[in-house]
Amino acid sequence: MASPIRHLSFLDRHLTWWILLAIVGGVLLGRFAPQVPLVLGRMAVGDTILPIAVGLVVMMYPPLAKVRYEELGSLARHGRLLALSFALNWIVGPALMFALATAFLPDQPEYMLGLILVGIARCIAMVLVWNDLADGDREACAGMVAANSLFQIVAFAPLAWFWAKWMPERLGLAGVALDIGMGDIAATTALYLGLPFAAGLASRLLLVRAKGREWYETRFAPSISPLTLVALLFTIVAMFSLQGERILQAPFDAVRIAAPLVLYFGAMYALSMWSARKLGSAYPQAATVSLTAASNNFELAIAVAIASFGLQSGQAFAAVVGPLVEVPVLLVLVKLALRAKESWRGS
Repeated sequence: MASPIRHLSFLDRHLTWWILLAIVGGVLLGRFAPQVPLVLGRMAVGDTILPIAVGLVVMMYPPLAKVRYEELGSLARHGRLLALSFALNWIVGPALMFALATAFLPDQPEYMLGLILVGIARCIAMVLVWNDLADGDREACAGMVAANSLFQIVAFAPLAWFWAKWMPERLGLAGVALDIGMGDIAATTALYLGLPFAAGLASRLLLVRAKGREWYETRFAPSISPLTLVALLFTIVAMFSLQGERILQAPFDAVRIAAPLVLYFGAMYALSMWSARKLGSAYPQAATVSLTAASNNFELAIAVAIASFGLQSGQAFAAVVGPLVEVPVLLVLVKLALRAKESWRGS
């Protein structure tokens, strides 16, 4: 069986290594060039560091500009599949991440909150890549991504309030609960999701009409894709230039954060694949549902964590571990999906 890695673009194929290099570079920068964090601090307006805020908005724009919003109508042909995907993404996924975060990190409330934010942010970008690699249903995937993008705009703030404030308080996890209100979360979501969503939607509507869909998806979309990686790596370097002491003092914290993430991705994939098969779905639809449920919008989680808690926060650190773990784990899940495809043919 051919490895799915060779079908990825050069940037996507080495994403984990880019992030690792950015982390190391940021730590070294903070250690040997302490003036860099000071310069960043001077560019702050209140708690917002302007270059980072711009970078976070730019990071979110390409994936939202790639969403095929016109495919929403196709979901009407996948009623049961859409219902399953909705339940897995917006009910099961956040609940599972909450359970794993509180079980694995009971003594690290900041890391818990970072993982909870990752669990709420559903995937709208890389899942298109994973789905293609696994021979999933492209039409269904495009529709689900469009639906998740729209729903995320209105649902992220109340879900974050529920899972990161209301639920911890009800369970007596006072040290874990958010100390900001839903209005603050909604304002952050509006800026870092709503603004790039509006820009992405406008880009697609105007440019597809002016230049055609083929030009947009084969020329324009690939040309803006590197913006996400550049902005992400810039943010990580800046963050870890300020987080250097945390890393040097507790180098195994990333491993502790990674453990529940690996379990989360694997459990969501297995549960989704099993559920889709029980519903009688064909393999392409089952693969789409499984990979959509097993991946997350780490860009949004990072943006909200940084905007709400700051670059030096444990929440932001935990959110950054997300893509570090997700890329290699999802490649493994793609291979498992392709193996499952063979058993579908024989059943």
